[in-house]
Order: sequence, then C-alpha cells, then structure tokens
Amino acid sequence: MRNAWVICRKELGSYFVSPVAYVLLLLFGLIFGYFFWTAIEFYVVEGVEMQMRGQMFPMNVNEQIIRPLLSNTSVIGLFMIPLITMRLFAEEKRTGTIELLATSPVRDFEIITGKWLAAVIMYGSLLLFTALNFAFLFRYGNPDWKPLLVGYLGVLLQAGALLAIGTFISTLTRNQIIAGAATFAVCLLLYVSGWVSSFESATWAKVLAYISVATHTESFMRGVIDSKDAIFYLTVIFLGLFLTARSLESLRWRS
Repeated sequence: MRNAWVICRKELGSYFVSPVAYVLLLLFGLIFGYFFWTAIEFYVVEGVEMQMRGQMFPMNVNEQIIRPLLSNTSVIGLFMIPLITMRLFAEEKRTGTIELLATSPVRDFEIITGKWLAAVIMYGSLLLFTALNFAFLFRYGNPDWKPLLVGYLGVLLQAGALLAIGTFISTLTRNQIIAGAATFAVCLLLYVSGWVSSFESATWAKVLAYISVATHTESFMRGVIDSKDAIFYLTVIFLGLFLTARSLESLRWRS
C-alpha cells in the first residue's frame, strides 16, 4: 500500500497545484453556504410564526436543518464528483503518461487505489466546508451530534461509490470533458432511478429503486446505520474499482 499512498499524494498535489481544487472549494462553499443560510432563515421564521399563533410544538434542529442540508450536499456532489474524477486517467492518456503507468512495476491495484483515495480525500475536503457551517449550530444551539456523524458517513459512502464509477469512466477516454459529462450522466441516472417506484410497482421498478444511490442514503440521513445500505455502497465501490482494473489491464496488454 506504500505505492498507493505515493500515488494518492501525487494526485492530491496535482489537484492543489492547479486551480481545480480551489475552484471546487469555492463553488461548493458558496452553494452550501446559501443552502445553510436559507435553512436557518426558514427555521427562525417558522419558529416565530408558531409563537405568534400560540403553538408550542418542539422544533428539531436535526430534522429541520441538518437532515435536509445533508441531502442537499449529496445533490451538490453530483456536480462536483465528475469534476474530481474526469482527469484521473483521461489526463494520463492525453499526455501519454498512461503508458509509463501501464509498464511500471507498480501493480494496477495500487494505481487505482491511490487515485481513488485521492478523489475521496478531495471530496472529503469539500465536506469540511459543511462542517464549518454546522459548527455554528453547536455554538448557538443543541443538536444531536450522532445523527450528524451517521449522515456524514452516508454522504461519504455515496460519494465513494460514485467516485469509483467516475474513476472507471475516466479510463475509457482521453478527453476530460467527455469523461466528466459521462460520469455526470451516470451519477444522475443512479440518483433519480428510484423515482420510478413512486408510481410503478413492477419488478423492474423495484430493481431501479434498489440501484438508486439516493434510496440507500435515507437511513443514514435519519441517523441509522443499516448494514444492507452500507453493503450496497461497498459493493458499488468494489465493482467500480474492479472494472477500472480490467480497463487498466487491457491498456497494459496494448502497451
């Protein structure tokens, strides 16, 4: 795993040497900051209106602020994940360095793991901006931290699965724009495929609902770790990295 960590550090360096990381951090921070501000504003206004009506129902910060914001985070990730993964192998193929990787003594597993870990860490750095916003809730409120951590775990597992798919797609082309667009299309389809279950109960609809990454995030957003949902994400991660290995192996044979 030492070689995988070396590759991971190299990929992280390439993110932060170029403007890519800073643009992603800025965009993610601005978008989530807007969502956070509107959620707080709605929460405060609703509380004032309830007091004026004489209603004293308890308001739950986790349910009314944290849970919707974490769901919004996974939606924002649909746009950020293609930008993170599109260059992983496509850039190597464009510059011709993929041949050096394919013929190097480093194992394919180490190359793939290193690049995927770098993408996960890059996405994790984006999530730090959400943590800074949530820190204000703990400073001025009293939310439950356990559901928040479980929600973060669900968001990270979902991102890891989609990043693995994006890593595989990046091996199929040398054009970063094509890799990014294809990754976004696949991620979006995997996110909305569960919508069909709201008006269709056939077997094919249930299958589409099951493969939806959004469906398996719901339990995490409620603060519950469901083993079947965790296994689903781990399976998608394994499948994405396995397909990446097969694609990289075919490149090694052609080199």
